[in-house]
Amino acid sequence: MSATLQPKKAENFGLHNMIETRQAKVGVIGLGYVGLPLAVEFAQAGFSVMGFEVDPRKIESLLAGESYIADVPTAQLRTVVNKKRFSATTNFTRLKEMDAIIICVPTPLNKTKDPDISYIANATDKVAKQLRAGQLIILESTTYPGTTREFMLPVLQAQGFKVGKDFFLAFSPERIDPGNTKYKVANTPKVVGGITPLCGELAGLLYSQAIDRIVPVSTADAAEMVKILENTFRAVNIGLVNEIALICDRLDLNVWEVIDAATTKPYGFMPFYPGPGIGGHCIPLDPHYLSWKMKSLNFNARFIELASEVNSHMPDFVLEKTAWALNERKKAVNGSKILVMGVAYKPDVGDVRESPALDLIHLLMTRGAEVSIHDPHVTSIEVNGKTLHNKAFSPALLKSMDAVIVTTGHSAFNAKEIAKHSPLLIDTRNITKGITSPNVILL
Repeated sequence: MSATLQPKKAENFGLHNMIETRQAKVGVIGLGYVGLPLAVEFAQAGFSVMGFEVDPRKIESLLAGESYIADVPTAQLRTVVNKKRFSATTNFTRLKEMDAIIICVPTPLNKTKDPDISYIANATDKVAKQLRAGQLIILESTTYPGTTREFMLPVLQAQGFKVGKDFFLAFSPERIDPGNTKYKVANTPKVVGGITPLCGELAGLLYSQAIDRIVPVSTADAAEMVKILENTFRAVNIGLVNEIALICDRLDLNVWEVIDAATTKPYGFMPFYPGPGIGGHCIPLDPHYLSWKMKSLNFNARFIELASEVNSHMPDFVLEKTAWALNERKKAVNGSKILVMGVAYKPDVGDVRESPALDLIHLLMTRGAEVSIHDPHVTSIEVNGKTLHNKAFSPALLKSMDAVIVTTGHSAFNAKEIAKHSPLLIDTRNITKGITSPNVILL
């Protein structure tokens, strides 16, 4: 462990030793795709972990050793439950028993694309009511730079405690990539920044017990900015390549061929790929947190706004591409049977949050299409007040459609079979690479 992760033992209430000996009790607020994997990782590292949730159904499932998060196998969860390393509760008064509390709650946008930190506010209030001397509080929820210092700190200090002396406050951005089998909690470097140096050092020490590499930064604000940069980088580059796809379409060029060729350059180029839009819990949302923050400082984040504009237009582009292809076959979108394959926001997961497929389905329905879905990871979705249930895949299903649109490239999809049996295939993910067919239309 590096020297920067060795906090002074004065004024830390023995927390240093409790962490190093795994005697510190760790509480995790929010047991979703971020909180549950983190809680289980700490439990596997030998800590006594308690998860806090408002949904009693989740608590019931967890106490029975049944996982509802794909990245946490039930067998793994059951092991730490049986060893009494992990428990869960809806009783937030038990936060007082915790030595370290990590907040992993959602941070969505409201209808005007302004940050909604109501979940952070609610969690902070619950922590403040149970705050005691010597506790370490860490926020992991993605948010705008300054949230921990400007919003959480005053609420916690209002209890009569002083940060860095009576309690410790830090920010460490979550870095969870659902479905990623290579990078999990333990082997993904963890950025940590504290309100005071001692806050950051104690938070880094805690994470270092369960995570391979800790990356300390000078402040909580800097740590918040790191996360926003990571996802803004992806959003802007996806926006760029989506615009290149639009340009290639106008020039009658194959954008996938262009990207593949450009990727052969051994330096100065990193490939990103176009699609029907961007989805998920981070990339479509997080850049708006920075944009909103900068507007309050009279600064216009132009790249962020432009990337969002381009990316949000892609479902419309796919719709028009589909309408053009149907028109070539003397059909209209209105009344056509269209199968959307892959409604999750990324391959091989069942998460549909902010999925561009939902926007596309909404547009197709508005145009009068009869839409069906197939996704091996999703049971059903609701669009325009209508529930669409997953249809079992078969060649007969494909043949019964006027058009098939691939919006997510799940590894389970057999591209040859899909191309063979689809009367018209709009492939927005290039799963048919190498397949030549007059019925296949690429993005």
